Amino acid sequence: MSGLLASLLGAISQGLIWSLMVLGVYITFKLLNIADMTTDGSFALGGCICATLMIAGVDPTVAAIAGAAAGGIAGAVTGILHTFFGIPAILAGILTQISLWSINLRIMSDKSNQSVNKIASDITFWVDRLHLTQSQATLVVGLFVVILAISVLYWFFGTELGSALRATGNNEDMIRALGVNTSFAKLLGLIIANVLVGLSGALICQSTKYADVGMGTGAIVIGLASIVIGEVLFGRVRNFALKLNASVIGCIIYFMIRAIVLRLGMKANDMKLLSALIVAMALCIPVLHAKWKASKEYKEIEEDDPVSDGTPMKGEVD
Repeated sequence: MSGLLASLLGAISQGLIWSLMVLGVYITFKLLNIADMTTDGSFALGGCICATLMIAGVDPTVAAIAGAAAGGIAGAVTGILHTFFGIPAILAGILTQISLWSINLRIMSDKSNQSVNKIASDITFWVDRLHLTQSQATLVVGLFVVILAISVLYWFFGTELGSALRATGNNEDMIRALGVNTSFAKLLGLIIANVLVGLSGALICQSTKYADVGMGTGAIVIGLASIVIGEVLFGRVRNFALKLNASVIGCIIYFMIRAIVLRLGMKANDMKLLSALIVAMALCIPVLHAKWKASKEYKEIEEDDPVSDGTPMKGEVD
């Protein structure tokens, strides 16, 4: 039982840090209505930048901020390709993601991974000061950063600029007719989203004590799965702050499910398949439900219509 509790604590702490990435995916996927494929690359970029700077002796907090800024730059590249050059958003994200693989290798001196196991980080600071375990320290740091991120996002999206950004995803033509520069709104949204993704990658690097050029592979799927879980649990919520919290809770639940199924004997390599199935089911079930509902309504109309079954209407001659 103690082993299970330790696994769940680790899952919650990891879920909190990964939820920063989920918030970034929420901004692009739900608010901007853009499938941003930059996520996988910018997540790894944040981790690689953080690891390289920490090895060079840079303060870990500064290294994490630099990782977040690098993620924002990656988002800006995708945004420019999409808005200025007219490249479809999904293709622009793929182009940026592919290029980041080579860039991340260059950042880490052509090494596929780097260890920061013996270097002090923002997480080991709490381990040393308060004599916490690695999972407990990660939980403290993750909780603080997530609360700060949600507070800033809630404030920003309540401003005129933030409201314009949200409206761009809801009805781009209408908001453009009102004089809003939708290209700038998309660009800003992609930058903010990938800042969060890069920060998540940097903190994961500090938590796991290593960075890898492939550490972001499948991040977009984890993000979507977490959002779907959050929507299933809090689908009726209208408050924007609660929607952000729902994504975070969805991410934590995802990692708790992951910890449980791994303890039940499922291979770690199969987790991405499980994530993909969760997202696919969540996207397919509403469509199937809508088709079933439409078919049911059509049959009811057909049964109520006297013409459809050949019954003569009143006054009609056979």
